[in-house]
Amino acid sequence: MVRVGVLGGRGYTAGELLRFLVRHPHVQVTAVVSRKDLGEPISQIHPWLRGQLDLPLSQANNQQLAEQCDCVFSCLPHTASAEAVGELLQHGVRVIDFSADFRLNDLETYEHWYQVKHPVPNLVGKTVYGLPELFRDEIRTANLVANPGCYPTTAILALTPLIMADLINPEGIIVDSKSGVSGAGRQADEAYSYCEVNESMSAYKIGKHRHMPEMEQIITRATTRATQILFTPHLVPMSRGILSTIYAEPNPGTSPEDWVECLAEFYANEPFVDIVKHIPKTSEVVGTNRCAISVNRARGRVVLVSCIDNLVKGASGAAVQNFNLMFGFPESTALC
Repeated sequence: MVRVGVLGGRGYTAGELLRFLVRHPHVQVTAVVSRKDLGEPISQIHPWLRGQLDLPLSQANNQQLAEQCDCVFSCLPHTASAEAVGELLQHGVRVIDFSADFRLNDLETYEHWYQVKHPVPNLVGKTVYGLPELFRDEIRTANLVANPGCYPTTAILALTPLIMADLINPEGIIVDSKSGVSGAGRQADEAYSYCEVNESMSAYKIGKHRHMPEMEQIITRATTRATQILFTPHLVPMSRGILSTIYAEPNPGTSPEDWVECLAEFYANEPFVDIVKHIPKTSEVVGTNRCAISVNRARGRVVLVSCIDNLVKGASGAAVQNFNLMFGFPESTALC
């Protein structure tokens, strides 16, 4: 059994993570850490855990956590996560980090987009990006894995094979994404209250969202082709799910059959990526660790539709997939 701890146990992603971990045959959850509700059983916060995991929420103590755990999932926000991660690594604990602290390639880009000084700058650019479909071998031996962002997962999975095969232009790509409200986390913010989001849809951070450089850098890293993306996210009145519509210019001499064949071959043996003939919708993937992608042609453009559950393939499911690789278990263990 692998002893596992969770930092930031009250959040939506932590709740989904624990849902998977309690049914994992090789996991023993030994600690759940939070700044709030100390001493309360975690099942009080996430009721579906009742009778399966009733551990009391504990205070952060990295030394004690290192003694209790072989692996820690950090569901803390950026900077707070980096501080904890750095110390846990020194104690020999393997870490899967949900924050953006270690996703980007370089310190300058991180500090520009997140407007903070990085607490552990020596680890930036040296961390494995936790998307198994692209970096499986690196994940297996990693001590620190940066779990992907939810929006970037939809774009990176859809675009990378086509750019790698030189079927589309890596510049001038438009990624138009819609996400459910749970993507904002479990926060008391007026902008995400029922009255603000119900019967409404809004775009935000046009060309300024922090996930845009993540998309560009990871695709560039995987394909060795400099990629340029314009990304616009939207908030829609649903609890969970992301649907991205992606527009790219096809390279001369390529056809829709080429694009479909490329994606189908690339993901033929991947358990959690489905290349589908219809236009997928979020209800098909909610609750699963799957990404559904369709390929279309319109007005001379490649139009990809890519959708996931933001809390699963976009966060906790991907983390468990990474965990399975790191500890030598079948990749789909505890996932669907």
